[in-house]
Amino acid sequence: MAAIDPILMEIEQESKVTQRVLDRVPEDKLTWKPHPRSSSLGQLAMHIAVGQGRLAEILSKDTHEIGNISQPQPGSRKEILEAFSQNTAAALETLKKLSDSQLMAIWTLTKGGKVLLSAPRVGVIRSILMNHFYHHRGQLSVYLRMLEVPVPSIYGPSADENPFA
Repeated sequence: MAAIDPILMEIEQESKVTQRVLDRVPEDKLTWKPHPRSSSLGQLAMHIAVGQGRLAEILSKDTHEIGNISQPQPGSRKEILEAFSQNTAAALETLKKLSDSQLMAIWTLTKGGKVLLSAPRVGVIRSILMNHFYHHRGQLSVYLRMLEVPVPSIYGPSADENPFA
């Protein structure tokens, strides 16, 4: 078993949960924001949809110079769901190619030539590629609650759905 295998299994498992949350995004509320400084519902959903694929590609290199980060506004839930499907598959495929030595190698993030982060790649995969998106998925579930959209089960029953009943 390669060191990446448990990570790939977790991404596959968690993608099913994320799919359930993204499926609930109401198409007529994509531009809704809970606060003026917040991302819109659509921007947050699209960030979740494309993030792992983009990050896997970035993390497959030894360093990355961060540029401007933009949050595109999707035009439809279908666009979000297609992006999620494509980017999840791309992330799994990219990460699958990493050797154990690449996973343990130091990965570096810079901005303007200044080092912002330098850590073993496997730790960055866990914290930024995985935990970061679990955090945003939780954020999205709060957006759904605020919009009176039934929140799906994530790690057990929600107030709207009980997979154990």
